[in-house]
Amino acid sequence: MAFANIKEFLDQDEKKDLLRFLTAGSVDDGKSTLIGLLLFDSKKLYEDQLQALERDSKRVGNAGDHIDYALLLDGLKAEREEGITIDVAYRYFSTNQRKFIIADTPGHEQYTRNMITGGSTANLAIILVDARTGVITQTRRHTFLVSLLGIKHIVLAVNKMDLVKFGRQVFDRIVTEYRNLTTKLGIEDVNCIPLSALDGDNVVKKSDRTPWYEGPSLLDFLETVPIHTDRNMTDFRYPVQYVLRPNLDFRGFCGKIASGVVCEGDEVMALPSRNTSRVKRIVTYDGDLKTAFCPQCVTLTLEDEIDISRGEMLVHPDNVPEVNRHIETMLVWMDEEPMDRSKHFYLKHNTNTTRATVDEICYQVDVNTMEPRPADGFRLNEIGKVHITTAKPIFFDAYQKNRATGSFILIDPITNNTSAVGMIIGPVDEKDIDTERLPELNLPRLGIGPEHYEAIEKAVKDLNQQGIAIDIIKA
Repeated sequence: MAFANIKEFLDQDEKKDLLRFLTAGSVDDGKSTLIGLLLFDSKKLYEDQLQALERDSKRVGNAGDHIDYALLLDGLKAEREEGITIDVAYRYFSTNQRKFIIADTPGHEQYTRNMITGGSTANLAIILVDARTGVITQTRRHTFLVSLLGIKHIVLAVNKMDLVKFGRQVFDRIVTEYRNLTTKLGIEDVNCIPLSALDGDNVVKKSDRTPWYEGPSLLDFLETVPIHTDRNMTDFRYPVQYVLRPNLDFRGFCGKIASGVVCEGDEVMALPSRNTSRVKRIVTYDGDLKTAFCPQCVTLTLEDEIDISRGEMLVHPDNVPEVNRHIETMLVWMDEEPMDRSKHFYLKHNTNTTRATVDEICYQVDVNTMEPRPADGFRLNEIGKVHITTAKPIFFDAYQKNRATGSFILIDPITNNTSAVGMIIGPVDEKDIDTERLPELNLPRLGIGPEHYEAIEKAVKDLNQQGIAIDIIKA
């Protein structure tokens, strides 16, 4: 594509959309090799990188006489010594059609949490399988994690087809088995591609060695897969990150639009106060906007002076998220230390941080069979459904509906480590709340007698209906 000047090129580059994708699969399925070849064949490497790659391939490579493209991503010394991926490797490249951010995730079971990290923002997942072994336990595990993360698009890359002589029957058998798995998990958009990462078959260009395959090459598919419908443009959610007050004449609320669209003049409601106002201006560095949408970062000013601070949220009054202290969630344990049920964690949800406790463990998921089983705690990489209670109400949507407002992390208050990541299912039913494990709220005695109980109980009931959880202990 020819451009008249550099400005035209930069303008065109700025308009490209961004696809984030991850690669996952078992050890030695060829994830790093595939991504390295993708970078190499799309001419996105500099000459000094190519020289270093050729030199390192002879010294520490694992691809025989071939260039070891995996070395482009496996940069840690331990990764090169063992020939495996340990940490998530991020790489950036672009074509004439689209920009890409790649997360190359580890295949080892003990590094499952690294895959969760890499997949938390991905639009698409490439699941690699070895054509010789087909769908194995690790394939099932990674596909379950992809479905848990809400990734809507999957590419099944059947790699090392050269080692099975590009047999169509082998490919069809693997595809049938894999589609049976994704159907059970409710994943609809699955595309299957036969390829050889080492030789480049069907990676960037269609291969003559698979005349029976009528689909696109991997790069062609990545350039054209539609992702604009993946974002939630219906539910306006604006977590306030910072209150901007440079002078007496300006008071704006800064943040990133988590989902939805907002326009100048829209009526908005502040949570948890439920005060309403209208959007006066949508301010950006490049000037005011009439309309803004996710994932833009903007500053909103309102027509009325209402009290809003960091951690609160602006929404449309006729489209309000759940407001609750009791949430049901899928939890992935990320800490080396096992779960301590008696510990109070910090729960970070968007810009809001509050204290939280794990009240009940409903079950743990066996990621090999995807069957639930009873458990009384979690260890590293274990996954299950739990009930959590927070010290103050949070504003959330179900994760499957809105990834931005349906996810959170639990932080250990002592070590400051990320203990777990969670995907919210919804509010906990009142009948399922374990009242014996709720954190106590010590309030001073106010000298209130039995004659006041009826009025107080009515007021508390009204507040509970608004999502403000208060309980009364009669003494």
